[in-house]
Amino acid sequence: HLPSMRTPTEMIVGLVLCPCGLLLTLTGTLAPSWRQVSLVPDQPVDVVWEQGIWDICRERQSTHDRLCGQADELGYFEQVPVRVAQGLMPSSLVVTLVGLVVAALGVRCWQPEPRHVVAGVAGLVLLVSGLMSLVPSSWYTQELWALPAPPGSTLTVSYSLVLSYLGSCLEILGGLALTLSFHHCCKER
Repeated sequence: HLPSMRTPTEMIVGLVLCPCGLLLTLTGTLAPSWRQVSLVPDQPVDVVWEQGIWDICRERQSTHDRLCGQADELGYFEQVPVRVAQGLMPSSLVVTLVGLVVAALGVRCWQPEPRHVVAGVAGLVLLVSGLMSLVPSSWYTQELWALPAPPGSTLTVSYSLVLSYLGSCLEILGGLALTLSFHHCCKER
């Protein structure tokens, strides 16, 4: 008969996936590259505009000269999907941190038994935080081509948006794994 693990597998999975999701979501939130605008009329062919939820950067790819803090002449930051992302992405990061603190209190590997209910609640909090960052990422992607851009330019998804998606998914999966802790407390009763 093998000895049982002190920390259940679902808790370990949740505690690995959620911090990874937090890092990806944090990078996606702060980096100014949710969308790339290239082949802008009246600009050199190698100029790319990178638009995030906080900043717009102009980069000349041949020389790698990058200048952020560009003026928002087209009203990009006034668009609803961008405003929603500005509110929900940082809120999601805060909720994720709260969820990780609660998870640490529930899992506590140095105790003889983990607190399954606390870990399950942490899973629900982390699941909500993942959804909070998935909503603006999805909405922005849906509206990517409708957001203002110079006529005739080419629009593409950029890395910050992809990182936000991946981070959201990892938080959701980690949260779901931690919510499986409720199964243990139901099984004990």
